[in-house]
Amino acid sequence: MKTLSFVFAFLLTNTLFCQTRLDTLIPVRGFCIAAPKTNQVDRFVRFIEEELASRKVNTLILRVDFNYQFKKYPNLRDSIALSDADVKKLVAVCRKHKINLIPQINLLGHQSWATKTYNLLVQYPQFDETPHVKMPEKFVWPNPDGLYCKSYCPLHPDVHNIVFSLVDEICNAFEASDFHAGMDEVFYLGDDKCPRCQGRDKAELFAGEVNKIRNHLALSNRKLWIWGDRLIDGKTTGIGEWEGSYNQTFRAVDLLYKDVVICDWHYERPDPTAVYFAMKGFNVLTCPWRTPEVAVAQLHQLLDYREGATPIMKPRYSGMIQTIWTSFESFQKEIDNFKGSPSTDNSSKVKSSAECFITLFDEMKKVSK
Repeated sequence: MKTLSFVFAFLLTNTLFCQTRLDTLIPVRGFCIAAPKTNQVDRFVRFIEEELASRKVNTLILRVDFNYQFKKYPNLRDSIALSDADVKKLVAVCRKHKINLIPQINLLGHQSWATKTYNLLVQYPQFDETPHVKMPEKFVWPNPDGLYCKSYCPLHPDVHNIVFSLVDEICNAFEASDFHAGMDEVFYLGDDKCPRCQGRDKAELFAGEVNKIRNHLALSNRKLWIWGDRLIDGKTTGIGEWEGSYNQTFRAVDLLYKDVVICDWHYERPDPTAVYFAMKGFNVLTCPWRTPEVAVAQLHQLLDYREGATPIMKPRYSGMIQTIWTSFESFQKEIDNFKGSPSTDNSSKVKSSAECFITLFDEMKKVSK
């Protein structure tokens, strides 16, 4: 009996040590995915328990957008959307496993995709920054209009009444202390034909929108998270127009409140831009997607940054977030397929997001021992 008690105490102590070390090395261990459809909620709850909690994920960003039954603006709901009962299931399982649940609505950019305009601009076309750019029957890139995704006009006098209502409602429903506003890949901003924005500094326009959202959230003691690509000079760094900015918004980095959390995504190379954001005074999270080698390199960069940083800089390197850019249902199938037959082909550097996710969190477990 004494031997069993000793073994149990040893295992418990070792588990607590590994958890403490993991928290010290990688404080934020995140996962970002589209919110499930209502018929997938129970399966998603199991996914949180079986895949996320078991890997010590402590932050979950859910891209909700219009997949919620908004009360004040029901016209903005998707045709099938999460109910309050659905959301409470997600809140409960995250609370059980001490996972910070962060809802996201794409603000400013990403108001369309390919040939589809999203709900905000469908219902309120007057908010469109570029109404003269018509959605194509078949989307191709590049195109003469420079259309990637539509944006709303940040200076329209009525847009924030609606947008902030959505933000407040979804934060209340998810009982969230943090909110993710997206803000990535904003190509349309300060358009020359916009009667409000034409001729204005695009960096000031971008910073003004970020700070306006931040200030609104601060009224409820909530914190703003955004993607960081618009704050990187894509030309000077060679990072390009997707992971960096070609339209001068990068200068907004010096105009933002420093309590905005930056999600710094790089998918094909482990570009070390976390240092840039940390030196600017922001807390930054490094975000991989589908390339395991890149994700592991980014993890070891993070560990090196934190080990060698000053006491002021160290906490700014906050951790990592695995991003998933498919539906939950598709990703679950990817996970199941990968577990059934994991890849043994090391010749390709671009693999699946499921393999990247499993590889990254296995590596986190390894370094915390």
